[in-house]
Amino acid sequence: MRVALCQIDTIVGALDHNTDLAIAALREAEAAGCDVAIFPELTITGYPPEDLVLKPRFVADNVVALKRLAAETSTTAVVVGYVEPGDGPTVGSGHPTLYNSAAVCAKGQVIGSYRKHELPNYGVFDEKRYFTPGTGLPLWNIAGVTVGVTICEDLWIEGGPVDELAEAGAQFILNINASPYSQGKRAVREAMVRRRAAEGTVPIAYVNLVGGQDELIFDGGSMVIAADGSVVAQSSMFDEKVLIADFAVGDERPSATEPITVTERSSASMVGLPPVIELAPDPMAELWGALVLGTRDYVRNNGFTDICFGLSGGVDSTLVAAIAAEALGPEHVHAILMPSRYSSEHSVTDAEKLSINLGIDYRTIAIEPAHSAMLEMLAPSFGDREPNVTEENVQSRLRGVTWMAISNKFGWLVLVGGNKSEMAVGYATLYGDTAGAYAPIKDVWKLQVYELCHWYNERAGREIIPTHILTKAPSAELRPDQRDDQSLPPYEVLDPMLKDLIENDKTASDLIEAGGDEAIVKRIARLVDIAEFKRRQSPPGPRVTHKAFGRDRRMPITNRYRGGA
Repeated sequence: MRVALCQIDTIVGALDHNTDLAIAALREAEAAGCDVAIFPELTITGYPPEDLVLKPRFVADNVVALKRLAAETSTTAVVVGYVEPGDGPTVGSGHPTLYNSAAVCAKGQVIGSYRKHELPNYGVFDEKRYFTPGTGLPLWNIAGVTVGVTICEDLWIEGGPVDELAEAGAQFILNINASPYSQGKRAVREAMVRRRAAEGTVPIAYVNLVGGQDELIFDGGSMVIAADGSVVAQSSMFDEKVLIADFAVGDERPSATEPITVTERSSASMVGLPPVIELAPDPMAELWGALVLGTRDYVRNNGFTDICFGLSGGVDSTLVAAIAAEALGPEHVHAILMPSRYSSEHSVTDAEKLSINLGIDYRTIAIEPAHSAMLEMLAPSFGDREPNVTEENVQSRLRGVTWMAISNKFGWLVLVGGNKSEMAVGYATLYGDTAGAYAPIKDVWKLQVYELCHWYNERAGREIIPTHILTKAPSAELRPDQRDDQSLPPYEVLDPMLKDLIENDKTASDLIEAGGDEAIVKRIARLVDIAEFKRRQSPPGPRVTHKAFGRDRRMPITNRYRGGA
């Protein structure tokens, strides 16, 4: 059997666009003489469509788009994800019954569909909010091979639909996916698919979505796995690809279900197996690819070509600049340098040098006149109260006003530079440095920010990011001689503590019992708790860990639990 795994970059709600992408990939599969072309989960609607599926017109339009794709099929069968309407309301929800389905199309029509059995309802997934689980296990005969179809989560369940289809006589499993990226996920995913194939002694073609959708990144990495669990063919990560593989299927199994013949075997010459792509040996290269893809798709899919951002000469805005330049092209990146009375000379020169090295546009807008005017305006109200963080935050908010004005005037989308460590403890100014549309590194720990910057220079083979940016003490430069470590523990101490509290769901008491300094642990845990209101108002950014702020971690704002400490 010759199969085309169509790893495409869909856009949620862009029904015609997504269908056109699928038709173009189908033409490529037909030209190669493929017996079947498989597409990601919910290809027609894009993933995840969220509450769009509660609109009856949207669901109806998605069916129209599916039929348009089906009408383009001939001897190459298509398996494609869409929202299938059912009969009657879902119990307790009031909206019509809906299924997360895979349509099987050939010879100009929709032949049938498979309805996803296992609906994930954890982390970033809310599928039980929208869909009803399927129950059937249909089999189809494609080019003389008995084929079963499953969708994403179905494959993760031991003894689930894959094993049941294999027992029912399936010789080949076609699994369509919208599996989001997180660091290390591809290796976990591959191990799972190999295990499932070996358990059922059935080969599996696994196609995954690629692209960014709001905070989710889909990394692709489609693959074909043999019945013994070995990797037959594998696609790249973070780009669109039609992976074509010839695959020998074993002896026919007794079938519990009468299959439907939808195509005849292709007579085209064999193309041979593509080389197996090695897993990215460098985790920094993988993380970089995810951040670039997420940023590019968010900006472009929301109708923008250019971005602007505040460039301070610090490591965070430096990394954002590098990501944006690669994602969009340096000619579409506009840095705004906004020095104040507390900005060091080297911060300005570092930012200028970085801009020149990256080839991006930059301009300097000093905030001192506005800062002085604001303090003078507030002085009568402040009276004799001592200066504190209030005056610091005024500077940050003036910068936010400045880059938002530039954004409004030129129609550029604003990127924000906060990292996960800072967002965890609230080390950011609401309506100041958090003001913007997208935060490319909001799920990247501070120590990883440094790692990525060093990796970036190593990859380039030269010093694009000035060394001084990477060696100077991190500082917000909102008061004289300010350093991050005056307010926070060193990041070598802070980041592991935050990972335990946030990604591993530990409490302050857990960390203290494990030997953590009681005063530091209690203070940091308290900062994490009280910063929830800031995180709720921060812009979206690419999810790259298994537990990002937002859907993965849904904490109350009003919260008096202190972890037993």
